[in-house]
Amino acid sequence: MIYLDNAATTGRKPQSVIQAVRGALQKYSANPGRGGHTPSMAASSAVYSVREKVAEFFGASGPESVVFTLNCTHSINAVIKGLLKKGDRVVTSSLEHNAVMRPFFKVGAEVDIAKVSLTDDNLTLSEFERKIRPETKLVICTGASNVLGKTLPIAKIGACCKARGVPFAVDAAQTAGVIPINMREMNIDYLCIAPHKGLYAPMGTGILICEKYIENTIIEGGTGTNSAELVQPDFLPERLESGTVNVPGIIGISAGIDYVNRLGMKNIYAHELELALRLWSALDKMPFVRLYTEKPVSGKFMPVLSFNVIGKTSGEVAEFLNKTGVAVRAGLHCAPTAHRQIGTIDTGTVRVSPAAFNTAYDIAETASAIKNVNFI
Repeated sequence: MIYLDNAATTGRKPQSVIQAVRGALQKYSANPGRGGHTPSMAASSAVYSVREKVAEFFGASGPESVVFTLNCTHSINAVIKGLLKKGDRVVTSSLEHNAVMRPFFKVGAEVDIAKVSLTDDNLTLSEFERKIRPETKLVICTGASNVLGKTLPIAKIGACCKARGVPFAVDAAQTAGVIPINMREMNIDYLCIAPHKGLYAPMGTGILICEKYIENTIIEGGTGTNSAELVQPDFLPERLESGTVNVPGIIGISAGIDYVNRLGMKNIYAHELELALRLWSALDKMPFVRLYTEKPVSGKFMPVLSFNVIGKTSGEVAEFLNKTGVAVRAGLHCAPTAHRQIGTIDTGTVRVSPAAFNTAYDIAETASAIKNVNFI
């Protein structure tokens, strides 16, 4: 099977990650921070070393700001529900995932949407500048669209937020591990990460890096600290990290970062974008295909393409490709705001997203299969 649904999760985990997880199950089967015995302290030390590695990788202030969560959606919920209450104003982009939009609805926030230009980042920045008001409590946006691959000018938005004194959060589900992120340089206060994507870690892992305090918690419980008190600790990571953490998954995150560093993030991005460009160029020549992603340009797009075949539903195309041995995703990709912008809210799109392990052969076979889709 040619796996091209890496925007959902990377379909092949490196052997180094698999071995690290297997080793953690054997070596660290003791609860970190919950005991004074040697196995527990060994697990605590291993987890702390991963916090250090994550903080360095993303340019955070220190390991204490690194919180391990269930997934990126959990991280985003912790930020939105931790900072906002009913009636608070928040600014986001027109390309957001439901991981951002649904918590807004639940909280009852007043949402101002900045329209993202697919061709001009300066227009996007102007939109954010225009939408931020004196009463804005938070700006949160995706680093890149999971539908179109379009990146947002995160550093410029971060600078704008800092100048106006507004906290800035980024959903880095599509960008972490593929393009550089430095929280201090980009003025990011909260970074939400899906390690099972660009960091090639196991599913069921998430990271939230906090450079600012979060007032309210969405989960409380045992932390191994301040146990005589009924209130949650007011310091990180314990404030946002109740219960037993996923130690094998966390060790897998560490191995995933090592894998990305070994290959080189620039090399990974260049490889993936080249594959995306190859497919985009092939599809652009097919008169029965409608492309929604602009031509992938380095620094402006992630390796994510959306298209439809005229006369076919996105589901039919994905089903046909699956039968020919190609795994892609069809539908709304949990991002209805993006589909409303491009006019596909009723149809969805077929999405293709290569990763480091994909090859030019994979792309050629996929393009060949799409040529025959009208025969289904």
